[in-house]
Amino acid sequence: MAEKRNIFLVGPMGAGKSTIGRHLAQMLHLQFHDSDQEIEHRTGADIGWVFDVEGEEGFRRREAQVIADLTEMQGIVLATGGGSVQSKDIRNFLSARGIVVYLETTIDKQVARTQRDKRRPLLQVDDPREVLENLAEARNPLYEEIADLIVKTDDQSAKVVANQIIEQLGF
Repeated sequence: MAEKRNIFLVGPMGAGKSTIGRHLAQMLHLQFHDSDQEIEHRTGADIGWVFDVEGEEGFRRREAQVIADLTEMQGIVLATGGGSVQSKDIRNFLSARGIVVYLETTIDKQVARTQRDKRRPLLQVDDPREVLENLAEARNPLYEEIADLIVKTDDQSAKVVANQIIEQLGF
């Protein structure tokens, strides 16, 4: 890669942003960052605790600062939190500072991939499918709005998806 470019992965919970992001970063010899992990690193606490203590609004403020900081770097692959696109500022940072790849997945796949994950505060409810459907309705248009590339992740391994992204971006 002659110039350092940033690749920002957006999409819903369970789309594979972190896993695919790690593969992409390794294959392209770029640094990998995950906005949720960075929040945990900066706070010294897990996302669930931040949600419990500060609420979603407090978490979103932290997320906006982390993404603002990370998108100023060069030569990174960033896996963003599924809800980060709700912020117009974050959408602007992502669009202006790198290539945005929307990892698209179905509700069925999201349910299957997240059902045992206790680290997703928004899904700790009686009917996680309903939550995922409501989130998709609100967020999918925002992912599409800023996407330079849309890739379906349902029936492929993370490595295959990473290769598709590299091929489609011409790297």
